[in-house]
Amino acid sequence: MNKTLLNKILITLAFLFAYRILAYVPVPGVNVDVIKEFFNSNSNNALGLFNMFSGNAAERLSIISLGIMPYITASIIMELLAATFPNLGKMKKERDGMQKYMQIIRYATIVITIVQAIGVSIGLQSLTGRQGEQAIMIEINLFIAIAAASMLTGTMLLMWIGEQITQRGIGNGISLIIFAGIVSGIPSAIGGTINLVNTGEMNFLVVIGIFVVILLTIGIIIFVEMGERRIPISYSRKVIMQNQNKRIMNYIPIKVNLSGVIPPIFASAILMFPSTILQASTNKYVQAVYDFLNPNSYTFNFLTFLFIIFFAYFYASITFNTKDISENLKRQGGFIPGVRPGEHTAEYLNEVASRLTFSGAIYLGLISTLPWVLVKFMGVPFYFGGTSVLIVVSVALDTMRRIEAQNYMSKYQTLSAVGL
Repeated sequence: MNKTLLNKILITLAFLFAYRILAYVPVPGVNVDVIKEFFNSNSNNALGLFNMFSGNAAERLSIISLGIMPYITASIIMELLAATFPNLGKMKKERDGMQKYMQIIRYATIVITIVQAIGVSIGLQSLTGRQGEQAIMIEINLFIAIAAASMLTGTMLLMWIGEQITQRGIGNGISLIIFAGIVSGIPSAIGGTINLVNTGEMNFLVVIGIFVVILLTIGIIIFVEMGERRIPISYSRKVIMQNQNKRIMNYIPIKVNLSGVIPPIFASAILMFPSTILQASTNKYVQAVYDFLNPNSYTFNFLTFLFIIFFAYFYASITFNTKDISENLKRQGGFIPGVRPGEHTAEYLNEVASRLTFSGAIYLGLISTLPWVLVKFMGVPFYFGGTSVLIVVSVALDTMRRIEAQNYMSKYQTLSAVGL
């Protein structure tokens, strides 16, 4: 491993360590014991899922308890607007416009974070512990102001950490933050499972069944994520003669899962956003909607399946632009055998991508919901879903690919220097 790659890995680990430190910094004026007791009693609903994605920062009401979800929600809104309004989509493609586009996302993140922070603060006003102690230990209006400022600062810090990892470290910063949050809860989950077995609340055979489900899920994810459709490309004689001493890629790789891990993250963010707001209300109708969005219910997982399919098609259409690919091929003198360059190539690529996206969307939906159904059938007393496993495995695979690419790039640079 070369020094540059090692430095990038160390920078990434340092920023992730800073993220975990922030998870233990509570909002001033809150009784952490009452909050933790409340989350322990709601570990199998939307609050448990929200706590998992925040890396258990929510149960401590940390300054980063809202996690990176406000940023993801803002990104979803902007992607939808960019696909709807051509001028905004054109701004996103331009270099200077992209900076403005990202600035708008940051401003939207600030608004969403403040709204969520105020909602959580108001909801904590009526929260008490078993002994009657209050969750808020200072005056409520002062606490709302402090909590909003603290959580906003924490979310902005997470955005900055994610950008720094992407630019200076290795891998996608936002994905790695979510990855670190989920992985940080694995030791406590294992310890809790052991306690359930020791107390007789869970059969040891059920634990083996869960382990088998996890292994099967990981195996399927690796198999599909590594799969791709290779579209053969031929080049004109002139291009081949000009590049006879260079390697020319003779195929276009199209992944089976074109949209990656984004659809499950988007779906979780969309479904958890109203849950975070509605939990503060005592109205029975609002509570009915909140129960409807309980992650431990069939309705929530059915909605998750539908949202994942929608976002899989939506995100794949953004990331895999067939028109741009066909134009680039035409300029470079490349073509798909049996397909005319230009518009026909775009139509062919779009048809192939649509078929693959359908398979990838069904795969993402089943991976995110089917493990929960199997575990629910086993009678497991806590929430478990395939979304967390999918995110962990997919981010790990993507990071490994980036490390390998950096390693190979350094080797080629070394050989080129020696040749010169």
